[in-house]
Amino acid sequence: MPKINVYLPDELAEAVKQAGVPVSAVCQRALEQAVRRVTAIRETVLSDLDLEEPTGALTHLTPRTRTVLKLAADQARTEGAGAVGTEHLLGAMLSEGTNLALHVLRAVEIDPEQVGRDLARHLPAPGAASASEPRNFSGAAANALEFAVTEATSLGHNYVGCEHLLLGLVAEPDGTAGQVLRGLGAEPRLTRRAVVAALAGYVHLRAQTQQSAEAEGRPAAVQAMLSAAIRQELQPLVQRLERLEAHAGLDA
Repeated sequence: MPKINVYLPDELAEAVKQAGVPVSAVCQRALEQAVRRVTAIRETVLSDLDLEEPTGALTHLTPRTRTVLKLAADQARTEGAGAVGTEHLLGAMLSEGTNLALHVLRAVEIDPEQVGRDLARHLPAPGAASASEPRNFSGAAANALEFAVTEATSLGHNYVGCEHLLLGLVAEPDGTAGQVLRGLGAEPRLTRRAVVAALAGYVHLRAQTQQSAEAEGRPAAVQAMLSAAIRQELQPLVQRLERLEAHAGLDA
């Protein structure tokens, strides 16, 4: 039987040993579930995908995430692409314009407009793509969606939001979206920290900033105030984690 090595951080490895967790059995079950989810996503036929009531591996998508998938399929169709790629998912996330993932990018000082410009440089020239109807997600896009589901699960969430999709795109190594995001500084660990910090205070901050902005008649203020609040939430968390990592001898 072929072997697959699993590398764990020292602290987790020690905790696993002390708890007597059956690593092989746990990993095998997790991998089986991951393979089933990725296969289901890859085999999803877009024409049959009901984004109003998604099923299978795409269950629990938030309304904004469903909107992003629809916009991605529309963009791929317009370009004549044979499949929905990570570039379409990222482009759709930018086009949707109101999701938490964009606030997270701003909080780590990445301008979504710059993301759009860099992404545009990786897209095929008009007329270069063949005229076809996208039927499936590309391999990289399917992996990014699987990573998004995994991120949501690991954070204890029963939904998959655009912030989880952002983490999936950043983590996926081969797709255009991940290359663009990482090139602008969206390193996986930092982005995950930003998402956690944003979610920690998002409900309260959203209500607070919306009330303030609406009272002043300036809806655009919501975006600026929320981004500033997320940065404020993120900073002490980053500082604490960096101190812990420095103490443990890890790279920040």
